[in-house]
Amino acid sequence: MSFPHSVVVMGVSGSGKSTVGAALAEALGLPFVEGDDLHPEANRAKMAHGIPLTDADRAPWLDRIADVLADDPCVVACSALKRAYRDRLRRAAPDLLLVSLHGSRELLASRIAARHHAYMPASLLDSQLATLEVPGADEHPIEVDVALPLAELVASIVAQVTNAPDQP
Repeated sequence: MSFPHSVVVMGVSGSGKSTVGAALAEALGLPFVEGDDLHPEANRAKMAHGIPLTDADRAPWLDRIADVLADDPCVVACSALKRAYRDRLRRAAPDLLLVSLHGSRELLASRIAARHHAYMPASLLDSQLATLEVPGADEHPIEVDVALPLAELVASIVAQVTNAPDQP
């Protein structure tokens, strides 16, 4: 199956953006792009030291993601925590579909504790949760509880994105 839209899989650290995004990309026949790979080195250094990023820090990162989304349909794992960030990405890809991953703080914290991430320490989870602006209904998000098994999550998302109304 080749899918005609780009998809951003969004959520806070530990929500499974990369795992779900890669599996979704495979299911949809699209390339997968790890948004973390597009962070400038200065952002990685700040996060590695437990310093939350500012909007100014995120601007060049979001520009890089927007450039990727503007090229060809793909699936991108990107926190996209604020509405303004998602609006910026939609300007590059107006038909962008949004998959919003969510879970309890306890589940997210346990996932972060069980993994090693080069520059995203567990200490930043609370700042991400505080920054998160849950997508509004007008953004037409596909909301998914990350407590579900991966295969079930991906099957649910595929069913929803293939039946999603055209985006404005």
